[in-house]
Amino acid sequence: MNRKTVALISLGCAKNLVDSEVMLGILKTSGYDPVPHPDEADLIIVNTCGFIQSAREESLSVLRKAAALKAADSEKRLVVAGCYVRKDGEDLKRRFPEVDAWLDVGDYAKIAAAAAGRPFRSCDRAFLYSHKTPRLISTPRPWAYLKISEGCPRRCGFCTIPIIKGPLRSRTEASIVREAENLVSSGVREIVLVSHDTTSYGMDRGGKRKLPGLLKSLLSIKKLAWIRILYGYPEGVTDELLDMFKDPRICPYLDLPFQHADPAIVRSMGRTMDAARSLALIEKIRTRVPGAALRTSLIVGYPGEGSREFRKLKMFVKEARFDHMGVFPYSPEPGTAAFRLGDPVSSAAKAGRRASLMRLQAEISLERNRARIGSIEAVLVEGVSREAPDLSIGRGRFQAPEVDGVIFMKTGRGGKNRKNPIMNVRIEAADVYDLTGRPAS
Repeated sequence: MNRKTVALISLGCAKNLVDSEVMLGILKTSGYDPVPHPDEADLIIVNTCGFIQSAREESLSVLRKAAALKAADSEKRLVVAGCYVRKDGEDLKRRFPEVDAWLDVGDYAKIAAAAAGRPFRSCDRAFLYSHKTPRLISTPRPWAYLKISEGCPRRCGFCTIPIIKGPLRSRTEASIVREAENLVSSGVREIVLVSHDTTSYGMDRGGKRKLPGLLKSLLSIKKLAWIRILYGYPEGVTDELLDMFKDPRICPYLDLPFQHADPAIVRSMGRTMDAARSLALIEKIRTRVPGAALRTSLIVGYPGEGSREFRKLKMFVKEARFDHMGVFPYSPEPGTAAFRLGDPVSSAAKAGRRASLMRLQAEISLERNRARIGSIEAVLVEGVSREAPDLSIGRGRFQAPEVDGVIFMKTGRGGKNRKNPIMNVRIEAADVYDLTGRPAS
């Protein structure tokens, strides 16, 4: 069989990337080999993100470029998949007639049929893979994402995820553990648990949060060095979950989207954690989990946010002192509860407020990073710098992949040949995002 080539462009979040890796795995078993550049590929796949307006604009930009490649070479096939297809599929089909096949969020397992031009029946329910599903890992060898559920049980006023992905559907613990075992046997040392709400894992299977039990099972896997939890919710941080961080293999890191601090804004968002409750939780986490690193996401320009509400949000950031933070301008999304409130805050005001928060966070991040100078940190080595071959690149337990900073290590040209990807590093310098150090004996 003559093998063909495929280039897949994955947009959006880590959950999307896992779905992209599944599609690549299925295609690998169907006679396709991945290549890095779309112009070299027989098949181009764009896995879109449709979560907010800026994500849709990025998807449209990529789709225009892919359509141009298709127009220049009619032998290529172009397949478009993902959240944007579920959200605005009919509009996309009118705008991009060059596309050969469209995959909704329930159709990822049918990628081989779409690639070959065979008909398939679309599925309404979002696709959720298992340990038996082929998957081609695209992240650096020492670590991988592991998706534990699909959909979301919450109905936040601004969020389209329940509309696009539907209600929470958790994988079985046995399937997750089996996949983790397979990943570790292939050389993975850090597993990053992802879903739309990791702290609600298992609630659709008996009505109880089952993340602590899952963590206990994962800790039984030998050679699994680090477990990291992304995309949790503040309301889901229980004492039982905090107790799990006593095991050093669970990275003392929590990604908790607080979104806002003003009580009225928080209520309108359909959330419960205003500044007072959020700060109490943060203090509890840092008391129970010494050295805990916290990341959050915030929204500026939500309907009803004036200068007074924004000052509360800025004061919250100053008091919380997050290690890492993302800030997003509000995007009114049809179908959400907040859509009826309109979009009264101007784009300029949103941009100004975002910039103000990011300047404040830069000061906080720099101070927290400088406090690590002189310390010895365990670092997962991901590779070698292209610009400086004597510098290795890795992350500490307080840094999540792709969204946080990195640690540069002066390991010499032999650094990439290390058998153990985890090494102790003495931190010597720090900036807003990244740290630099040397191997510590």
